[in-house]
Amino acid sequence: QVQLVESGGGLVQAGASLRLSCAASGHTFSTYAMGWFRQAPGKEREFVAAITRTGGDTYYADSVKGRFTISRDNVKNTVYLQMSSLKPEDTAVYYCKAQGRGGYLYDPRTYGYWGQGTQVTVSS
Repeated sequence: QVQLVESGGGLVQAGASLRLSCAASGHTFSTYAMGWFRQAPGKEREFVAAITRTGGDTYYADSVKGRFTISRDNVKNTVYLQMSSLKPEDTAVYYCKAQGRGGYLYDPRTYGYWGQGTQVTVSS
């Protein structure tokens, strides 16, 4: 089992950058693929980005491709989401998730563990 704690959210202006962090407890972090999802008010939770266990492969939603970068540090048990050129439509609560079973990494059902979320607000 793994516990996840997100941080790094905040209020920024359009065009700014933010880096989200997700710290994982436990000694098995490197065995989990990790993903970031987000949920805006009144909308369903949506896939943002994912990274495989070794960090060798990354995946992005079309809406963030070229602006966001996911990475991980298996020594620090942390996964990051570097967000650049932020837009008001990026406003959401961002959740970090750890894979719980086999499946596509863009599918939220693949994930068995998630944190409490961190709020990102982008003003125009």
